Amino acid sequence: MAKLNIVLVEPEIPQNTGNIARTCAATGAGLHIIEPMGFSIDDKYLKRAGLDYWHLLDITYYKNLDDFFEKNKDGSFYYFTTKALNIHSDIEYPDNCYLFFGKETAGLPEELLKENKDNCVRIPMINDSRSLNLSNSVAIGVYEVLRQWDYPDLLCEGELHRLKW
Repeated sequence: MAKLNIVLVEPEIPQNTGNIARTCAATGAGLHIIEPMGFSIDDKYLKRAGLDYWHLLDITYYKNLDDFFEKNKDGSFYYFTTKALNIHSDIEYPDNCYLFFGKETAGLPEELLKENKDNCVRIPMINDSRSLNLSNSVAIGVYEVLRQWDYPDLLCEGELHRLKW
């Protein structure tokens, strides 16, 4: 089974993290959270947005970016940012890739982006617009990778159920 990983760098809004956790639970993506967070995982908004899926998650916490990279040396890393030149859907994502997303108010650290310029990707938006919501951006990234991989291990067919009157 192909492995997709989502990395949240210092998330600040519990509802976004809860929604992202739900996306990870529904798709089998691993969730990596780099501290500090702007909330605790006990937060009532986090629970409302997705904590009931927490037991389904493959989730790992890290003290900082150095801790993350020390523990995850074998992977392909892609950095979602409005500052990138590459469009997210133009990249061919390999197995064991990690999609990085920055905190809501500041995005990913500039140093990280400069060091990894070729692996920075953006989701197209109109000029001078606000950025997309973090959880929406993660969902776009996740489903682009899964589309390229032909949705491995995901249920791709539904069934209508006959209504009883």
